[in-house]
Amino acid sequence: MTKPQIKWISRDDPPEAFPAVSHALRSPNGLLAAGGDLSTERLLHAYAHAIFPWFDTGQPILWWSPDPRCILLPANLHLSHRFRRSLKNAGFDVTFNQAFPDVISACSGKRDGHTGTWITGEMINAYRELHTLGWAHSVEVWLKGDLAGGIYGVAIGRAFFGESMFSHVTNASKVAMLALCRQLVAHDFAILDCQVPSPHLMSLGATRMPRTEFASLLDTVCKPRSRFEGWPQAPVAAAFLRDE
Repeated sequence: MTKPQIKWISRDDPPEAFPAVSHALRSPNGLLAAGGDLSTERLLHAYAHAIFPWFDTGQPILWWSPDPRCILLPANLHLSHRFRRSLKNAGFDVTFNQAFPDVISACSGKRDGHTGTWITGEMINAYRELHTLGWAHSVEVWLKGDLAGGIYGVAIGRAFFGESMFSHVTNASKVAMLALCRQLVAHDFAILDCQVPSPHLMSLGATRMPRTEFASLLDTVCKPRSRFEGWPQAPVAAAFLRDE
């Protein structure tokens, strides 16, 4: 039996050189292609077609499209009433796009139980360029002037593709997720892509969507391929994010 093969993409290939996502491997789930580069056009094309990069230092760039896809409908974010009540006196402040380099740097740090990170220097440079061009965005959570947590990702049309989040203080990443989802709901975003499931994401209300359904949805909500510029310009006190 012939062993399944993934497509090798050259740096000289056009941004749309990916195979159809239906060609992705079942094991490992979603591995679609390797190679290419992390140019803005290739990344934007990949995200809009249900593909994302994920690779470790020393590996070629690996491109993935798992089936099913982990997604969160922004209005379905689940956070306990106890957590929401705690925001009143927690002392957090939230900003948007004020410290993108710091957020992605914090996300790239080593985590408990892990020996390394998939957010390589090449990835950091590529997403900082996306941020400069208005495609990548960050949510920052502050406590007493220090960066306590955050999230970053890519917004295309009415889809937000979450990449990573971190927390240096208990509940800070949940505050970032709440602030992000409030903004996505307010501006009629259809979906928050979470890529692959984890117990933490599932506890927040994420669910699994068949890849064909996810790709079909993106074909609608990522057109036109527009930047989102509606983020609040001033800091938001986390207490105002809680339900009254």
